[in-house]
Amino acid sequence: MIHVCSLAELHSTVAAVSASHIVTVMGKVEKAQTPASILAANHLRVSMDDITEAADGFKVPAATHIETVLHFVRHWDRRAPLVVHCFAGISRSTATAFLAACALNPGRDESEIASAIRAASPSASPNRLIVQLADQILGRDGRMVRALDHIGPGSAVLEGRPFRIHIE
Repeated sequence: MIHVCSLAELHSTVAAVSASHIVTVMGKVEKAQTPASILAANHLRVSMDDITEAADGFKVPAATHIETVLHFVRHWDRRAPLVVHCFAGISRSTATAFLAACALNPGRDESEIASAIRAASPSASPNRLIVQLADQILGRDGRMVRALDHIGPGSAVLEGRPFRIHIE
């Protein structure tokens, strides 16, 4: 099970679901304090901003970020939930949860996964560049990007509500 939330909901979500692993995807990853129940080695911090093209003073998502996340989630034992969060729980975290679900289920239809994310979170708006990079790395031939087009943008909110998606 993958749970998605904002930075503000990180500690309460980890406690509520008894998570064992966390992926933080934010520009200022140092703001995400590891809950006491999580081993330091089980908290991946990936520093990137929520942008889709290079901009001065910002960290654009890159293939190395995606590969780091893929390595981490592929080594997650799945005995307890994974929590993925970004600052608002809307864009980077939903894109990261999407790529993790696709990577862990190579035979599962991308549109099915994206639709499950939309059903669980009306505000989910996965970062398109993160999804494009993951699509290329995972060899999904554009299907992840087309799945995003299918679900469309999420509703406008300042902070997403925590949600979960099944990975199988």
